[in-house]
Order: sequence, then structure tokens, then C-alpha cells
Amino acid sequence: MGLIDIEDDDGVRVITMLDVEHANALTPAMARALETAMQAPQSVRAIVLRGRGECFSRGASEDVLRGLHAGDIAPAELTLPRALLGADVPVIAAMEGHAIGGGFVLGLAADMVLLARESRYGATFMDLGFTPGMGATCLLERAMSPVQAYEMLLGAEPKRGATLSGHGFNAVLPRAEVWPRALELASRLADKPRRALVLLKDALAGPWRERFEAAHAHEARMHTTCFAEGTAHHAR
Repeated sequence: MGLIDIEDDDGVRVITMLDVEHANALTPAMARALETAMQAPQSVRAIVLRGRGECFSRGASEDVLRGLHAGDIAPAELTLPRALLGADVPVIAAMEGHAIGGGFVLGLAADMVLLARESRYGATFMDLGFTPGMGATCLLERAMSPVQAYEMLLGAEPKRGATLSGHGFNAVLPRAEVWPRALELASRLADKPRRALVLLKDALAGPWRERFEAAHAHEARMHTTCFAEGTAHHAR
């Protein structure tokens, strides 16, 4: 079985992360697979991203975290959200399961974000002893108020989806209802003219792509300082 499954049907591309054993961790191989999958054919008018199992994604794998700490992986290489922001058509993140760290940030790069009331979400970078990455410092503000975003970024505990209702997400639903709602939204988008969708996606996501690049560059500098000073804990 591969790391992801891709299914195209009636104008909708469904991308499912399949690495249940590792909680859909964002390894370099997973990142490459997702980046490629976001390059959808002309027949696709909407993309839905989900994760099989209890976790949408746990974020960076332990190998990636160790590589960052050892200097074998540069913080500037962690650019996966760029693939969602840069996709030609709208992307829907169906985060039925838990999403932590980079996994949560990945979902927030989508154009529409659905959470489950029962699942836990958080930006847990500071728990590992280093500053947030992957554009987290701007993408959290894309989906919630600055105050809520700052609370998460500064290291407060992950929150249940139920407590995030009303903070800017498209919907916070019982877990069993997230996937049907994502498909409903995608099917509505699939009825629209593709050229119009592409133009509007570019107009809406363009400013966030610029903010992402600026935030990502600043985060890379913060990471470099953290690791150079030896403040980051080893991956746990």
C-alpha cells in the first residue's frame, strides 16, 4: 500500500493519507506524494484532503524532527502548505481525526477547513522546544482570531474541536458528519466552471501565498537560531 490514495470522480479529486501506522506523519516521502497529488488534471474542479485512521496527521515524523535538530534538514525545506495554497482549484481539508503540529498547519492551508468535535487540534511546536514552522505563524490566523492563534502558537495545550466552533472554521461537526459535508461542498464546487474557479482561487489565495512565503522565511530564521543555540529537545 502506498502513502496516499488518489480518486478522481465527477470533478472531485479525493486525496487520502494512508500511513495509519505512523498517524499520517509528514515524512519527506509523504510530502512529495502530496505535492504531486495537488497537481490535479483539468477534469478536477475541487480537491478534498483527508487522513485515514484516528489522525488526520500528527505532523513531522520523528526522523524529520531529528534531522532538523541535527542540521541535516533545513527549516526552509518544510514548504508543504505551499502545495495547497498553490493548487489551481479549491482544496477542502476534511480533518476528521486529530491534527497536531505540522499536520494541523497543513490542513489550515486549505481553502475550506472542516473539524470534528471529538478530535484534538494544536500547534505543538513549542512543546518540542522550538518555534513554529511550515507557515504556522500566518496560517493559524487564516482560520481563527489572532488571540486564539497566539494561544496555540505560544504552546497552550491542543483543543478539542468542540471548543473551536465559531473561530472561523467552515464547520465543526460530529466526526461522522465531517466526510459527508466535505463531499457535499466539493460536489457543489464541481458544478462551477473550472476557469472561473481557478481565477477566483488565485485571487483569494494570492495574498495568503505572499504571507506564507514571508512567514515561512521568518520562521526558518527563528528555527536556525533555536537549533544553533541548542534549545530544542530531541524528538520524543
